[in-house]
Amino acid sequence: MPHEDTVFQADAVFDGGDLDCGSGLILLIRDNMSKTPVGGILEMRSREPSVAGDLPPWCRMAGHEYLGKKEEDRFTRYFIKRGNQEKSEEKSLKEDLEQAKKYEWRLRTRSTGHLKSTVYARNFSFDVGQSASFEEKDKHPCAVEYLFGALAGSLTTSFATECAKENLDVDDIEISLSGGLHNILAHIGIEAGDPSIERIELKCFASTFDDEEKVRAVWERTVARSPIAATLAKAVDLNIKLALV
Repeated sequence: MPHEDTVFQADAVFDGGDLDCGSGLILLIRDNMSKTPVGGILEMRSREPSVAGDLPPWCRMAGHEYLGKKEEDRFTRYFIKRGNQEKSEEKSLKEDLEQAKKYEWRLRTRSTGHLKSTVYARNFSFDVGQSASFEEKDKHPCAVEYLFGALAGSLTTSFATECAKENLDVDDIEISLSGGLHNILAHIGIEAGDPSIERIELKCFASTFDDEEKVRAVWERTVARSPIAATLAKAVDLNIKLALV
């Protein structure tokens, strides 16, 4: 039986932030477990409620002993005793990392109405309007807005996660973004030119009483690890700033 509310002496500690078990947390657990001696205890800290239900069965399947958890004010401490299958754990980690590297996102899309297509991805579906639009109002966001929204949304979500992992109290994370094309008329077909995105100005606002230098370091790491930001930076004049208030 798990020893709930009991604190164990851990051989290794890591913070999973607010990741759930389907968002890379298992990879992080395996990586840190590989650094924990056989029979040793790994302490994993988390702010994601679903981990409480998902972690015990994973431990049983992986051959580790789930010892219990201890609730704190801002996170939960989970304790896992490493099983004695040292080689299989390292092999499982290697296999998981290889599978993660090969992972592909798949979706399909259909034209479903006037100036409208529907995208189907995993268990989601969402409507997309025109490729680009400068009308004041439309029924559906245009594709460029989805691209800009994906960039901004990925950074706000990841920044909050990374701050949580560092135990930094950062609130009211908000991003303002503006961007433009080289020549919108080329996209419309009125004249020849370059229809690609020319520039993106992005500014993140956040409130904190914690060490600003640490918060800025987390922000820089968040941007550097963003697949969308890294991709756009290769092709677009991408100007990203952080303002702490």
